[in-house]
Amino acid sequence: MASSLLQPSPSSTMSFASSTSSSLFTATSHALPTLGFVDCSRTRTLASNGVKCDMSEPSNFVNGKPIVPVLNEQTLPKFMESARKEKAVSRNGNRLKLFSGTANPALSQEIARYMGLELGKISIKRFADGEIYVQLQESVRGCNVYLIQPTSPPANENLMELQVMIDACRRASAKNITAVIPYFGYARADRKTQGRESIAAKLVANLITKAGADRVLACDLHSGRAMGYFDIPVDHVRCQPVILDYLASKTISSNDLVVVSPDVGGVARARAFAKKLSDAPLAIVDKRRHGHNVAEVMNLIGDVKGKVAVMVDDMIDTAGTIAKGAALLHEEGAREVYACCTHGVFSPPAIERLSSGLFQEVIITNTIPVPEKNYFPQLTILTVANLLGETIWRIHDDSSVSSIFQ
Repeated sequence: MASSLLQPSPSSTMSFASSTSSSLFTATSHALPTLGFVDCSRTRTLASNGVKCDMSEPSNFVNGKPIVPVLNEQTLPKFMESARKEKAVSRNGNRLKLFSGTANPALSQEIARYMGLELGKISIKRFADGEIYVQLQESVRGCNVYLIQPTSPPANENLMELQVMIDACRRASAKNITAVIPYFGYARADRKTQGRESIAAKLVANLITKAGADRVLACDLHSGRAMGYFDIPVDHVRCQPVILDYLASKTISSNDLVVVSPDVGGVARARAFAKKLSDAPLAIVDKRRHGHNVAEVMNLIGDVKGKVAVMVDDMIDTAGTIAKGAALLHEEGAREVYACCTHGVFSPPAIERLSSGLFQEVIITNTIPVPEKNYFPQLTILTVANLLGETIWRIHDDSSVSSIFQ
């Protein structure tokens, strides 16, 4: 299949206008931003013994930038029936509205393209004092509105923007408002670890609900308990199929594969991942600190000698945990180490740690946009746009969401 780099042009970027006191962001669907990720949305089949994928092209890079295959036609996952989609478009398409915040407009454009819809027109201003102003530039009265806005860094600003967007839709008489949050900031603050701490995940859930959201769609929450903090329905989308599809295309022998959890808290996630990879063996990095001012001790539970180790986590922030784990795996004789996660937060010094030679490949998704300055040769970014687009269609069509992952 032919592939080429998507080249930026004046018509392929979002429109920004600025003045001395404010800046204007206008989201439209007539332009597709430059996309910095590998498209792994090809036909796939879920099977009891793993995931099969007909994608055979390897990842390629030019100066550290992922090459994006350009497909001649829209690609639909096998689980989606195009006839059902066409019926949904003709029946309810005019009642479904997609709007993008400023946090990840490229992902929003991809979701809209997959669904065959245009992004709604919206103006988002930042005043000189930092206040946020939102105006919908088309009617949403009686519509089911989906607002796509991850609360990724800067978390507070993006969270506030989402709430103002929700409020604007509520005051414009939208029938239902769904907050599509590919990355849910503050999800790690989901419990008290010591006295007199806040539980910020619950607070953020309350803020989104009080702003007027009727439903939340989120990807790979840090902990399932965060879903219980909302008093409205939450659809939890797991992005494992996207990463599994890509790994399946690498044709790694199941005899050479071992799935590794970088800490004890991620064992359940890693076990579910291993089960989909032909029930691969599992290893765990166990970290212990025996007292204050005592160096952390890391032990490996499981055998990785001579094997391809796939480390699985929900996010990579500073990459301290996963980098230390990778170093331990190499010490224990692992042949290659892959890092797989949904959310690439990449707070400093993550890029330095990930590009230091510990990893054969670092595989993430585009729930959080990665600036080009943070690209490095080992990085592969997969799209979750089709997965989110299909989930939105099913919510809108009152169809099962969980059946996507069965």
